[in-house]
Amino acid sequence: MTNRRPHALLFDLDDTLWPIGPVIAAAETSWHAWLAEHAPEVAQRYSIAELRARRMALLEQRPELVVDLYQLRRVALEQAFAEAGADAAHIDGAMQHFHLRRNAVTPYADVLPALAELQATLRLGVITNGNADLEVIGLHHHFETVLASARFGRAKPDPAIFLAACEAMGVAPQDAVYVGDDLRLDVQGAQGAGLRAVWMNRAGSTAHLEAGVAPDAICASFDALLAWVREQMQH
Repeated sequence: MTNRRPHALLFDLDDTLWPIGPVIAAAETSWHAWLAEHAPEVAQRYSIAELRARRMALLEQRPELVVDLYQLRRVALEQAFAEAGADAAHIDGAMQHFHLRRNAVTPYADVLPALAELQATLRLGVITNGNADLEVIGLHHHFETVLASARFGRAKPDPAIFLAACEAMGVAPQDAVYVGDDLRLDVQGAQGAGLRAVWMNRAGSTAHLEAGVAPDAICASFDALLAWVREQMQH
């Protein structure tokens, strides 16, 4: 199976196509400033860290919200508004502000050239648990299928979301390769659904050894991914 020529390449988004940590940190800071201006009762009562802790507590109470982190944020914010006695009319604006800032991502330098070349060779798709908006980001034209857990109702590593993406693209799981940075959600999730999995490991981590996970390939860059795909296409 390892030497099978792939027909489709599917990608994770956050921390695979772009770094997300700094973007979320900046978005949260900007979001809190927006709340301070429009819903000061909320911003004065809850710090950024406290709002985050409330979301985590809510997720423990309502684990089904893991499939839609945007909805998780909204429900937690609705509760915070209610407790602070703030005007709920500002919730939509707060969410729109966060959405805009959360999508202010910058792809890794090697991503765009590689996507253009990969698109000429293979059909490309996306499976994500996040709420990045590829149209806002300007990358949607590279992918023929984009499956987000919020719309599908199941999240990685559930095999159902991988199988649904393959079905949407009309390819058998064994003819698809999934590329992602998370060993459990991406590598184990994809392999559990019968896809091959490439671990995007820019930091040179050895976490897969401790975790006992065996990716079909490990790439430190999209240049390395391109080289691996070229090699696979020879079969």
